[in-house]
Amino acid sequence: MILSLALALLTACTAFITSAPPTTPSPTAVPTITPLTAEEEAIFAQKRERMVIETIERRGITDEDVLRAMRAVPRHLFVPEEERDYAYGDFPLPIGYGQTISQPYIVALMTELLELKEGDKVLEVGTGSGYQAAILAEIPGVEVYSIEIIPELAESARKRLESLGYTNVHCKQGDGYYGWPEYAPFDAIIVTAAPDHVPPPLMDQLAEGGRLVIPIGPPGGYQTLWKFVKQPDGELQAFNMGGVAFVPLTGPGAEEHPHQGGYEWPTP
Repeated sequence: MILSLALALLTACTAFITSAPPTTPSPTAVPTITPLTAEEEAIFAQKRERMVIETIERRGITDEDVLRAMRAVPRHLFVPEEERDYAYGDFPLPIGYGQTISQPYIVALMTELLELKEGDKVLEVGTGSGYQAAILAEIPGVEVYSIEIIPELAESARKRLESLGYTNVHCKQGDGYYGWPEYAPFDAIIVTAAPDHVPPPLMDQLAEGGRLVIPIGPPGGYQTLWKFVKQPDGELQAFNMGGVAFVPLTGPGAEEHPHQGGYEWPTP
């Protein structure tokens, strides 16, 4: 295992929550899409543009495709209705079932780290409400395969993405720990929940030269965001991208195979 680490931590990439909205949906709430007026959509568009300028561009995201995607996707349609007023704040929001939608900066950062290009096939583990999948699908020429373990979230995300016209997103309900071998290898893999190790099936399904972006760390605590690049010999070159906080990766795979692979990740 090659561990070529980027030792300089990116303090701006933290997902630690410094502020949060005052409301929380019920544990079983599922986001729905209710039509908005033209005036409401215009207000949200202004908030989205301000979000991109103030919390994404100013913090170092430069990939033009990523910036266009962040400007294009209506994040307010991927959160519960009672959270819409907070949709463009730079913090995570609850989406029900103990899950969250990641803060916009982290979504942009992880997408940029994937280095997507036309023709790439990307696997997302953890569909959630579908927001990250939509951002990926906005990158020109990219095909997205997304897995969500919670049936209710998987179904609502699938319907939401279909209603918004994302024909290049393929959704599946299942245990993302095992990836989606039928469509492997993938040019990029993004994991939006934190295991305590790199799932071996994801390593196996990553193409040569492929990029894996994943938070790794103990459940209930802070983790480290890693970027891995698969080498010709099958080993992974690792880059430490700093501290983050994600919900844990759940499911039989993560529970039955703790600390697989024998890797000792350096402390950031």
